[in-house]
Amino acid sequence: MKNSVIVLFVLMSLNSFSQLSSLKLKNVVVVGQFDKIEERFTIESTLVTLLNEFQVKTTPSVNYVKSGESSAVLASDSLLNVLKEKGFDTYVIVSVRGYDRKYKISEIKYPFAEKLDQGTLREIYRNAAVSVTFEFAFYRNGEMVAIDQIKCNNISDRESTLKRFVKKAAKRIESKWL
Repeated sequence: MKNSVIVLFVLMSLNSFSQLSSLKLKNVVVVGQFDKIEERFTIESTLVTLLNEFQVKTTPSVNYVKSGESSAVLASDSLLNVLKEKGFDTYVIVSVRGYDRKYKISEIKYPFAEKLDQGTLREIYRNAAVSVTFEFAFYRNGEMVAIDQIKCNNISDRESTLKRFVKKAAKRIESKWL
């Protein structure tokens, strides 16, 4: 009986977030959660390019958020309506989870506006780091529908980090997000 309860609990907790396989991305607004504008632009443009290769309609948030302005403006009704009229109903928030360790996927389902308002001091690459973990939080209708991570190992500089990011993200998009 005890084992049955444990198995049931594990299965329920695994389903607390929608499975990545049910994401079926058709359109997405890419939001880079970085304090430095060049970091945001780099990640957003890289992920937009990758998703476009898989015929996913995309737009970077930097097209809608003024330089220096908080990404939280994306949660405003007026901007949500503009993006919805353009055919966007899915948002992915990309951030760096950390360096040189294995990170568990967050179990906290932050509301869209709250997640956008979270800042980060982490960068795409940090000196002396040999790995970096990127986190992707997917939202529809203001609710988190899935969360995923990609860990890039054996990095030595910003360029090698981006190269590994592109390679791993392309595989993940094809296998899990579409």
